[in-house]
Amino acid sequence: MTASPLRTRRVPTARLTMQITEVREEGEPVVLVHGNVSSAAFWRTTLPLLPERYRPIAPDLRGFGGTDPLPIDATRGLHDHVDDLAALLAALGVTRAHLVGWSMGGGVVMQYLREHPAAVRSVTLVNPVSPYGFGGTRGVDGILNSADGAGSGGGTAHPEFVARLAGGDRGEESPLSPRSVLAACYVKPPLRPAYEDEYVEAMLTTRTGEDHYPGDSTATTVWPGTAPGTRGVLNSLSPLHFRIDDLHLVDPKPPVLWIRGEDDVIVSDTSMFDLAHLGAIGAVPDWDGTPAQPMVAQTRGVLERYAASGGAVREVAVAGAGHAVHLERPEEFGSALLEVLEVLA
Repeated sequence: MTASPLRTRRVPTARLTMQITEVREEGEPVVLVHGNVSSAAFWRTTLPLLPERYRPIAPDLRGFGGTDPLPIDATRGLHDHVDDLAALLAALGVTRAHLVGWSMGGGVVMQYLREHPAAVRSVTLVNPVSPYGFGGTRGVDGILNSADGAGSGGGTAHPEFVARLAGGDRGEESPLSPRSVLAACYVKPPLRPAYEDEYVEAMLTTRTGEDHYPGDSTATTVWPGTAPGTRGVLNSLSPLHFRIDDLHLVDPKPPVLWIRGEDDVIVSDTSMFDLAHLGAIGAVPDWDGTPAQPMVAQTRGVLERYAASGGAVREVAVAGAGHAVHLERPEEFGSALLEVLEVLA
């Protein structure tokens, strides 16, 4: 395996112009999809790990990095990103690919598999968002806590974090600065990842506002007083708009690797970003007993049905790692990823 320098380029597609990061233009395609408040830069330690027989492609999603910042229609869930990805692969001449998705990118990958199963060689989910979205549900089957999706959507973001993101804050004087959130939540403290400055810059490429991050919101009389709107990132992740409970019906069923850090505080059954859990611990006032969303259990339930229907699923829980296991344990992550890639070798 020979390390190659990372390079970026913008690729015109039928929908928008997307920026991609890559190391070579030959080999079996492996598409790596980043998460929320990030960009393809978060794959910088992963891309060079892949042997030369693979062609890693890491796109910036719309509204992040160097891709056109078109608005996000949240009523389509993650379909804007899925359709953008399909257009990108068509422009690159890629008909089948391995898909790797981190956090929100895991949701994009699951939705892509649901829509285009024959185009997917394998799936790797890295600390993925629940198949029932982020916030506003209870139980392993993702039952809505309220018909209006209360507890999810654009109104759940902390206003100071949004303001510091929009203002280009590169410091860590506030616990709500992007750098502080990266250090406290993306990875498990006390680890400070290599290339931290580059990751902060990637976070700061996030477009903010009602069409992007966090999106608009709707007032509700149901605790915690905010329900999703129809525009922007967090609304696209609301269970009102994003729900994948029939993944087991896709045909064919490529192999799935689910790898996660056991100490993830973002995607967790006790997530520090879930208002219901925060209410239970007294961090959000007037909690009415709404249960926390069991995000990990929900993902496990969907993948167990996939396996019971004939799909191959492997779960890897990495002790001592947080939300960005690919940054925290690059060698361990790379080994697990290569295993699923080479199932079809």
